[in-house]
Amino acid sequence: MPEINSNYLSLQKSYLFTDIAHRVQAYKSANPDKKVISLGIGDVTKPLVPAVIEALHAAVDEMGSAEHFHGYGPEQGYAFLREAVVREYMGRGVGIAPDEVFIGDGAKSDLGNFQELFSESAVVAVTDPVYPVYVDTNVMAGRAGSPLESGSFEKIVYLPCVRENNFVPDFPEKAPDIVYICSPNNPTGTVLGREALAAWVRYARKNGCVILFDAAYEAYITDKDIPHSIYEIEGAQEVAVEFRSYSKLAGFTGLRCSATIVPHSLKVADGRGGKIELNGLWNRRQCTKYNGCPYIVQRAAQAVHSPVGKAQVMKQVQGYLENAKALREGMKALGLEVYGGENAPYIWVRTPHNVDSWGFFNLLLDRAQLVCTPGVGFGKSGEGYVRLTAFGTPENTAEAIERLSGLQL
Repeated sequence: MPEINSNYLSLQKSYLFTDIAHRVQAYKSANPDKKVISLGIGDVTKPLVPAVIEALHAAVDEMGSAEHFHGYGPEQGYAFLREAVVREYMGRGVGIAPDEVFIGDGAKSDLGNFQELFSESAVVAVTDPVYPVYVDTNVMAGRAGSPLESGSFEKIVYLPCVRENNFVPDFPEKAPDIVYICSPNNPTGTVLGREALAAWVRYARKNGCVILFDAAYEAYITDKDIPHSIYEIEGAQEVAVEFRSYSKLAGFTGLRCSATIVPHSLKVADGRGGKIELNGLWNRRQCTKYNGCPYIVQRAAQAVHSPVGKAQVMKQVQGYLENAKALREGMKALGLEVYGGENAPYIWVRTPHNVDSWGFFNLLLDRAQLVCTPGVGFGKSGEGYVRLTAFGTPENTAEAIERLSGLQL
C-alpha cells in the first residue's frame, strides 16, 4: 500500500479562507434575513475593462478560425505578452530580456511552485504575518520541520513585521537561503521604502540569499518614493525573482495570468561545486509541468499594457484605493489603530481592548454583519489585528462604514 507524503500532515487542518467561508456560511444559515458584507477575502468586484473584453472577443474569434487557431502555446508565454512586460519595466527604467519573463496562471501558483527549485535542506525565511502560501508550500516540500504549538514551524525563520519596527523586517541572526518579501504587503497593507528594500538587496548579495519578491499589488503604490519593482534597486537582478499578477491590477482573479521574472544573472549553487542559473531550471520545470496560460487570456493581458487598457485598469485601481481610504477613516473614527490602505488595497486594524483576532472577527460578524480576516491566520505576529480589503463595491463599502460608525467598541 502506498504512503502519503507525510509533510501534508503537518499542514493546518484547513486553509484560512476556507475556515472563514465555513463560519460565514454558518452565520448566514442561522440569520437568513441579514445582509452580510465581506471585507475579508481579497477578490475583486469590478468587471473586466472594455479593452480587455474587446481583446478576449477578438481572440475567441481567432480560435474559431482554422487559419488563426492556437493550440499548445509556448510554456514560457507568447512573445507578444512577454515583450509587453519588458516594455512595462523599461517605462520604470528597468532593463530585462523577454526570455527572463515567464507567463503563468497566477502569482499564487508561481510563488507556490518556485520553491521546487531549491533543495529540501534550504532554510526559508518569511515575514510574519505572512501570506499562507509561502509557508504551506514549503511545509509540503519538507523544509518546515515540525509544527509548533504557536502555529509556527521549527525550521522556518520568522521575521516579525509589527508596529514596533514600523512593519519593516529585521535581518535574522543567521542568514537563510530563501527570503520571501511582499511589498505592498499582504496582509498589513504596508510598504517597504527604497532604503529598506536596498538594505535587503545588500544583505542578500552579502550572504548569498535568494529573495522571492511578491509584487502582486504594485499598481496600488501612489507614493513616488516607493519602488514598484525590486529591480529598481541596483544589484537586485543578481539575487531576486519577482512575481507580478494581473489579478488585482486588472481583475483577472477569474482569468488567471501572471508574470514571473527570473534574471539570467541570478545563480545558485548546483551542489556539484559550481553555480547554475535559476532561469534555465525554472524554464525546464515549466516545460515539464505546465502547458501555458491560455492564448485568449494572454491576449487579454496584452490589452492591459496598451495605453487605453492601462488607463481603464488604473481607474479601477483608483476606485479601490478610494474604498481603502474610506475604510481607514471609518476605522480611525472608531478610535482604532489603522495601518496600510494608502499604497495598498489592504487595511490592517489593531483590535481594541486586547480582544483577540477571532474574537474581533466574531464581533464584527455578529454585531455589524461584516466579514474581516483574523490577523492570527497570517501568523503569530498577526494576533491582535484583523485585515480589511478594499475590493468591495463602493456601495457595500459605504454601507460597511455606516455600520461600523454605529458600533460601540
